[in-house]
Amino acid sequence: MRAIHHHSSAPMKIQAIPRSRHGFTLIEMLTVITIIVILAGLVLGGFGFVKEKQKRSKAEIQVKLLANACEEFKADNGFYPGINDNTTGDGKNMTKELYSDLYWDSNRDGSGPKSDSRQHIYISELDPENNKQGWTDGRGQNVRILDPWNNEYRYRKGNNANNPDFDLWSAGPDGKTNPDNPKDKQNRDDVKNL
Repeated sequence: MRAIHHHSSAPMKIQAIPRSRHGFTLIEMLTVITIIVILAGLVLGGFGFVKEKQKRSKAEIQVKLLANACEEFKADNGFYPGINDNTTGDGKNMTKELYSDLYWDSNRDGSGPKSDSRQHIYISELDPENNKQGWTDGRGQNVRILDPWNNEYRYRKGNNANNPDFDLWSAGPDGKTNPDNPKDKQNRDDVKNL
């Protein structure tokens, strides 16, 4: 017996052969670029945050060093650094006096540290010739002490409302401060001696 084959008149389905892709679509390219841009922004933002944190830590250390040197100066001389008993209320333009008393001419005889063996150097890191910390600006006796944001440190002594001895601080990254009003928003980023 012969097998009878039944032929269907239904059309045969033809399957398409998948083509191989040779590139990305525009949407895929834009998606990848967007992800890269977002990641780059996060990384750069993180570096900025870390750098600011390092500057703040450096300022805290420098303020402590300067404050300790001021206390040592007072123990040796009976008064805090600076020519006048009471200094400016905002503490501006006082680091030249600090520099002079703590490094250049602590015994106030007019000679510098290299020619006077009787004077005391309270902070050797203030040497402008060997400025590893980057916190001095100037040469000779005319040197300012700068914070990590390149603003001059603030210093005042005498009968101040907040501290009867002395105040020493950095005005922070914005360079703005209001030392007589502790609640002022300008003080939020200040680095102070406590």
